[in-house]
Amino acid sequence: RRSRKIQIRNIPPHLQWEVLDGLLAQYGTVENVEQVNTDTETAVVNVTYATKEEAKVAIEKLSGHQFENYSFKISYIPDEEVSSPPPPQRSRRGGHSSRERGSSPGGSSQPKQLDFPLRMLVPTQFVGAIIGKEGLTIKNLTKQTQSKVDIHRKENAGAAEKPITIHATPEGCSEACRMILDIMQKEAEETKSAEEIPLKILAHNSLVGRLIGKEGRNLKKIEQDTGTKITISPLQDLTIYNPERTITVKGSTEACSNAEVEIMKKLREAYENDVVAVNQQANLIPGLNLSALGIFSTGLSMLPSTPGGRGAAAATPYHPFAKGQHIKQLARFAGASIKIAPAEGPDASERMVIITGPPEAQFKAQGRIFGKLKEENFFNPKEEVKLEAHIKVPSFAAGRVIGKGGKTVNELQNLTSAEVIVPRDQTPDENEEVIVKIIGHFFASQ
Repeated sequence: RRSRKIQIRNIPPHLQWEVLDGLLAQYGTVENVEQVNTDTETAVVNVTYATKEEAKVAIEKLSGHQFENYSFKISYIPDEEVSSPPPPQRSRRGGHSSRERGSSPGGSSQPKQLDFPLRMLVPTQFVGAIIGKEGLTIKNLTKQTQSKVDIHRKENAGAAEKPITIHATPEGCSEACRMILDIMQKEAEETKSAEEIPLKILAHNSLVGRLIGKEGRNLKKIEQDTGTKITISPLQDLTIYNPERTITVKGSTEACSNAEVEIMKKLREAYENDVVAVNQQANLIPGLNLSALGIFSTGLSMLPSTPGGRGAAAATPYHPFAKGQHIKQLARFAGASIKIAPAEGPDASERMVIITGPPEAQFKAQGRIFGKLKEENFFNPKEEVKLEAHIKVPSFAAGRVIGKGGKTVNELQNLTSAEVIVPRDQTPDENEEVIVKIIGHFFASQ
């Protein structure tokens, strides 16, 4: 009954993914890591190794492994369970359920509205008031707003705040949010516990950059339009348990509600753009199973799996990228050759990473590099990760990329929002090739 899949329990919730990855990678090639629960104070993950032998070694070596005051508990997951789809779970990692699907498998009907829930953090002392006597308040709220509201009471035992997930139309989410703010305000006044309760929205880290906007412009505009003060939790707060940032909005209940509408509009837009980009990417590269790619340790894992792609979106994939072995492991994960070129001079602030392999391998490798730079704070929280990619093209073809009067290159830039620089007077190299530069964030450059 031995299998390639093991379960590790009793993982400290503040453990960084990198540390766990480094540990798992010591015993073999990790194909997938998914976080299973959030109902206990410690984390539980399922790990799939490439072979049964590796899983066996990992079980032997990791059983009872001490991390601070925590001792890992490990067991096999039998093979027959591996092939059945994972049950939908309410995971803090992403907070999305497997109900999401971009469009119907038929493909001809209109794509369904994507389920993009509103996630709020509320002070634990107000949870009782939100639920109400015998659950009447929450029943009334869900009925009025036609929403499904999950109050994750068991999550983060002993924490001062609890997450609430609201599934509804954008209008339904906003209405439910307004009602919850009113309930909390009323309760605060009655118990004299707080003068003004801020609205706290949870958002996946991969979407936050676009909410903030270039040099913080989007956020400033929302603040000005709604008369609120908005702050966002630092990247350093992200842990194994929590890929979400907290957006704190201060102002009157009315002002906070108006800000919620604008904030969610930006987040939903970013999310939908990612879904579209992922689905386009799947069409560009035949047979590419995006749900199995787990390109960003945070971003794409929360996207719906594409039709025909196996694997539920809920089973958040996370791929190892362990310290010290980054390049080796990345090359193995992507199936590409990856080399880092030496610095071009003593003052060079950048170095070239050379990726060689088929399109799918390049896509995977680049995705992880972009994701890694974001996680490691090489870009401030207010900016997208933008890198410069160089593609060598035969010098005789450079004109085609430019197009008549620059038409083709302009179209490319408008379509993708990446900057494309085609050299007009570059001397071809020994292979008669010139370099086309592409500057943009991951999906734009892809």
